[in-house]
Amino acid sequence: MKLGTIGIAPARLIAPAPAQRGAVDTTALMTACRVAAEGRARLVALWATDERDRGRGLVLRVALRDADGLTVLEHALAETTWHCPDLTPFFPAAGRLQRAAFDLCGVAWDGADQRPWLRHAAWPADWFPLRRDAADPPHAPAAVDDYAFVRVDGDGVHEIPVGPVHAGIIEPGHFRFQVVGEKVLRLEERLGYVHKGIERRFVGQPVVGAHRLAGRVSGDSTVAYAWAYAQAVEGLAGTPVPPRAAMLRAVLLERERIANHLGDLGALGNDAGFAFGLAQFSRLREDVLRANAAAFGHRLLMDVVVPGGVARDVDDDARDALRAQHVVLAAELARLREIYDEHAGLQDRIRACGVVTTAQALALGLEGLAARASGLALDLRRDAPCAPYDAMEVGVVTRRDGDVAARLAVRFDEVVESLRVCDALLAALPDGDSHVAVGTPAPFTLAVGAIEGWRGPVLVALDCAEDGTLRHCHPHDVSWHNWPVLEHAVIGNIVPDFPLINKSFNLSYSGHDL
Repeated sequence: MKLGTIGIAPARLIAPAPAQRGAVDTTALMTACRVAAEGRARLVALWATDERDRGRGLVLRVALRDADGLTVLEHALAETTWHCPDLTPFFPAAGRLQRAAFDLCGVAWDGADQRPWLRHAAWPADWFPLRRDAADPPHAPAAVDDYAFVRVDGDGVHEIPVGPVHAGIIEPGHFRFQVVGEKVLRLEERLGYVHKGIERRFVGQPVVGAHRLAGRVSGDSTVAYAWAYAQAVEGLAGTPVPPRAAMLRAVLLERERIANHLGDLGALGNDAGFAFGLAQFSRLREDVLRANAAAFGHRLLMDVVVPGGVARDVDDDARDALRAQHVVLAAELARLREIYDEHAGLQDRIRACGVVTTAQALALGLEGLAARASGLALDLRRDAPCAPYDAMEVGVVTRRDGDVAARLAVRFDEVVESLRVCDALLAALPDGDSHVAVGTPAPFTLAVGAIEGWRGPVLVALDCAEDGTLRHCHPHDVSWHNWPVLEHAVIGNIVPDFPLINKSFNLSYSGHDL
């Protein structure tokens, strides 16, 4: 069954792929979610907005993707309660999104997990920062946030708390392990420690200028976020992007993918006790970042993708230098992959470690790179392509074992494919403009941009007011879907393997703790 079978009335929705938008009541919402789950549609995102100033109350938005494209369901909540039925029976990944929707907007969920997710006692429980009548954050006196972790009882069961402050330069996350000896029986995460109020910060920003904030949602995915944001703005304004700009955006996205995969390949080697890998891949990643700075003016490619195109074009010399680097990287990658594949100690650590089966990946809504390592061939560059991906073939790399070794292998293969794609794009780069002026965005219209980042799909949904400022912007990271799956992947493994399993997913804290 497809979502179209429930008869959602089409409405105007700007999106990079065929899409529809429908206002639904509670019964239709639950029916749509059931139909979507039965048809193996994906929950893309879930968020709430305050539309009381437009006479619509609090509005829940649920984005679903099936073979026909993207559907955004809009459900206006009853003002007397602001309640909604629990959607986790259909989509397990909805659980934390629902809890965040309550913390930020006050949407309550019948029969669902009621524990706070983002609030952390940082503000009063009755203050909801995304409501339009919310004043500046009230002063919240220091309080102990006694979070109700789930515990496992039994003979020989012990609890190991890890974090939220870690012995390294990483962001904070709290992990509670229930173990017998070194074997993990259960893991429960708590995130939200770097909540920055980004969605509230977007409100009132100029639509055409807020791409800089979008690009800082998660620094390792700045190209993906900036492109998804620009895509939504360009849809609102009816502004087509020049072919040269679209191709340069794809080069930037693939180079972001390459740099992150190279960093992870080294870190995975290091976590398995193979420091040689960390040294070699750190060297290669540094070469990529320096070439980024030389060609585009920023090592991480921040602020290069802008509404209307790109802020930095490349000349022939820069293009030739990038293509020459692709040749060197491909050769070095092949040599290092042979070393990784033949290193018995490394292979012993990564095989059959942190397994997520295909069935689990489907049931839990796993996305992106991790899903492809568990046998799910999901990639927006092929499944819902925007220019220039709609005019070229992109190989979707999959593995079926779903373990650390599979996630490592997918990274190797994706670097090879990204090098090929980059070289093809640069070789065919057309003449013409790399940027055009953006028209006036249409007010009170939902716009959605979606890009396959290196970790997985990134979505940005926004709408603006008549004065050209943002009414709301919801950036959505794939990590929302994949963090809960990590809790399942670690079960049955030993505690010392957790850093290795965790790094094989390498999920975002910042993109999650908005």
